[in-house]
Amino acid sequence: MNKDSSKQDDIVREQLIKLLQGEQAHASFDNAINGLHEKLRGVVPENLPYSIWQIVEHIRITQWDILEFSRNANHRSPKWPESYWPKEKDPKDNAQWEKTIKQIKEDQDEFVELLKDEGSDLYKPFPWGDGQNLLREAMLIADHNSYHTGEIIVIRRLLKNWK
Repeated sequence: MNKDSSKQDDIVREQLIKLLQGEQAHASFDNAINGLHEKLRGVVPENLPYSIWQIVEHIRITQWDILEFSRNANHRSPKWPESYWPKEKDPKDNAQWEKTIKQIKEDQDEFVELLKDEGSDLYKPFPWGDGQNLLREAMLIADHNSYHTGEIIVIRRLLKNWK
């Protein structure tokens, strides 16, 4: 890789990390859940299919799956769609909620470490899968998480629990 393409690669990595972590075009996941009343985590508003808890847990499962797929050729994804969505509308307790939030943050941090590793080629397809690469998986996490973060905010608005 020449000097110019190395610099461009660094810029792409930096932008992907900002996309995953920041509030560039939308509210962050942290912002979306900050101040959420505990009693509202399991409420399913009329005509909507999921509670905030179910969406948060879905984010955790999906992000974990993408992270593991991106670094482990032997990873086997959960069965779609039933294993990606919890049946329980509410976490069993605050500890389960906190554990899920912690894992989302830790898995995001681990994915960022993959992006920071200059030995990881952003563009080269993984030897496993069907053409996916690190760039695609980073954008997939960002797109998926921002979509569901927006849903969390909409539900909070419907429940009159958003600023």
